[in-house]
Amino acid sequence: MRLSPGTGWVRFLVAVLVAVFSLPAFAVSCTTQSQMNAAQRRQLRQAAFMLAVDAKEGNASAMQSQAIPMLAGHFQGIADSVQNLQPDLSNATLTVDNLYLLDATDLTQPTEADFFCGINNSNLLVTITIPSLPPGSYALAITHATGVKNPQQVSMVLQNMAPKGAASPDWKLAGFFARPMTLAGRDGVWFWKQARAYAKKNDPFTAWFYYETAKYLLVPVNFISSPNLQRLDREAAKVRPANLPGAQPMQLTYNGQTFVITNMYVGHLSGNLDLVVTYQGQAIQDPVLARKQVVTVMRALLATHPGLKTAFHGLWVHVATPGNQNPFALELPIDQIENEGVPSQSAK
Repeated sequence: MRLSPGTGWVRFLVAVLVAVFSLPAFAVSCTTQSQMNAAQRRQLRQAAFMLAVDAKEGNASAMQSQAIPMLAGHFQGIADSVQNLQPDLSNATLTVDNLYLLDATDLTQPTEADFFCGINNSNLLVTITIPSLPPGSYALAITHATGVKNPQQVSMVLQNMAPKGAASPDWKLAGFFARPMTLAGRDGVWFWKQARAYAKKNDPFTAWFYYETAKYLLVPVNFISSPNLQRLDREAAKVRPANLPGAQPMQLTYNGQTFVITNMYVGHLSGNLDLVVTYQGQAIQDPVLARKQVVTVMRALLATHPGLKTAFHGLWVHVATPGNQNPFALELPIDQIENEGVPSQSAK
């Protein structure tokens, strides 16, 4: 139905406004650290810093004792994460760099809550979206661990467990998230710039993986967004290849052979920047033949997407075999892949 200007349109507009303003209001609000008073900022920063110190020391049991009951009862995942992080954090300098107070006390039941933080001159600075959030008073604290080879960003969701009307908050751990700040010595901004450069070279395949790496390093948690991060997402969407492995595998054809690629991601398993690839294959008993097939997959990738040669140090290729029998994996630097199995001049 198309409405023409006139009384019909006025009635329609009035009806819409009445419906909108009649909806129940779920009053959630966000307060940035610059908007907090000195006491709020100090109490929240201290709570986050002490938990970060426990993580730095690998003291998962102390963190568990400071967690909300629901999290404390299912703490093994965080404990494992803390133990894995401890070598990178042990000599780091900790700084609590971003704080957000998230007031969801007016919620009546768990629901997806959108917190709009730092609105300045109608420009939204940060959006925090937490699914299935129970009513309560929360905070997000983003801490950086720097001055070490592998700097990290540690983000924590805290919940105020003090009874209503208490003079001081009682902040408890309600969520723990950690991500590296660099990969192979490069930060997210560097990967973003390189992604743009590959896109300009009309190499969307390589650009996509660099955009994904930039986002991984720049976004501390998956439920936070900002205009800059939205810009990154828009740029990445423009170059996203249609045949990436995901819900459907990627078909890779080379020299009459077709390989089924089920997963691809950027990693640094060799201490350098590698592209990690998994493909479906049959179990091969002979390791020489298994290696030969994996090298063929590597060559197929480089032939199909030559931009990978300058983008990555090497390729890690895993064979996913039926029943995981005789799985095989191989990492080779890019400059060795073409010469793999080729006799050297001295051997002739």
